Amino acid sequence: MNPHPLGELGLNTFLNQYWQKQAVLIPHALPNITSPLSAEELAGLACEEYVESRLIISKESEWQLKHGPFTEKTFTQLPNSHWTLLVQAVDHYIPEAASLLEQFNFIPRWRIVDLMVSYACKGGGVGPHYDNYDVFLIQTQGQRLWQIGGRYDDSSPLKELPVKIVENFCVEQSWALNPGDILYVPPGVGHNGIAQSDDCITCSVGFRAPSHSDILRDFTDYLSEHLNESMRYSDPDLKPHANSGEINNEVFSQLQNILSEQIQNPTKLQDWFGCYATTPKYDSPNYFNSDESNETLSLHELKNHLSLQHNLYRNESSRFAFIKQNHQHVLFVDGEKIPSNSKSNTLIEKLCHQTNVCHQDLTATDDNLNLILLLINKGALYIK
Repeated sequence: MNPHPLGELGLNTFLNQYWQKQAVLIPHALPNITSPLSAEELAGLACEEYVESRLIISKESEWQLKHGPFTEKTFTQLPNSHWTLLVQAVDHYIPEAASLLEQFNFIPRWRIVDLMVSYACKGGGVGPHYDNYDVFLIQTQGQRLWQIGGRYDDSSPLKELPVKIVENFCVEQSWALNPGDILYVPPGVGHNGIAQSDDCITCSVGFRAPSHSDILRDFTDYLSEHLNESMRYSDPDLKPHANSGEINNEVFSQLQNILSEQIQNPTKLQDWFGCYATTPKYDSPNYFNSDESNETLSLHELKNHLSLQHNLYRNESSRFAFIKQNHQHVLFVDGEKIPSNSKSNTLIEKLCHQTNVCHQDLTATDDNLNLILLLINKGALYIK
């Protein structure tokens, strides 16, 4: 595939003119693309208990929303048209879906949440809506008409329906997407996709865009969990109060000092965000690892695997990131700060940027082997 799926648009042009600014159609972005899975395989995933899935059925102005897991009987009772099946985190289960996400490595990986896949019969869709995050809509099979409207936010009125449909949706642009075409939609921009064929499959790359309230709540929770209870409010320079009922400015100065001391500590901020940004949204089993045993791998066994030229793979449901602190790359995996040292900086870069590392690209030092072994036994890496 392409280094990045922007066709003739160009990366700098896209980031400067369209990213979080306006919707844009990228025709023939992935001209040789095929759907990462069939409609039958998608329906099979939707029947699994641990997979998040939805069915949306529309008939005239009536809408039905059903949540999975589903059964085979569910699909035999569907109407002939105007329905769509949506399955989240398909990249966790289907190798081709996971590799499709690698096309978007020009955006920091921590920002990407998952690959959602939808299958729709003719007329199927989820109605006019908006998202609070960026989205790339990749047409992989059939044809879908996309209508683009204005900008919306949480104060915009929604219709009282089982699905969140914005009122007074006004179409400003429309494009028919065929396999290989991509539509980018910024946060808050209204869009409405309508299947034009009975074999419509669309892949949606969703992004993480935490609200300010979520950021503050999670960071302060992190700080409070890592503070010693012996650290207490104190006022050794207390002055006499004219009125004992007053909370005076000296108190607020002390409170501001307490908050500033914690918030302005760069290492605490980095450690918190490394954990926060790598916490998976979905707790998914690893379909890619054929070894389903829970036995702990030994260092000797790891060396034996590498001697047999086995490659190292990242669990596709795991999230990796690193932060540079002084001369060391601090590694974060699945919401944890992983013990390592600067001798493993090169390995850490590879693990965070690539989905797999070939055996010939691994430098088998003791530090690297111990780090790899730790991540394998945590389930974040596997060898095959």
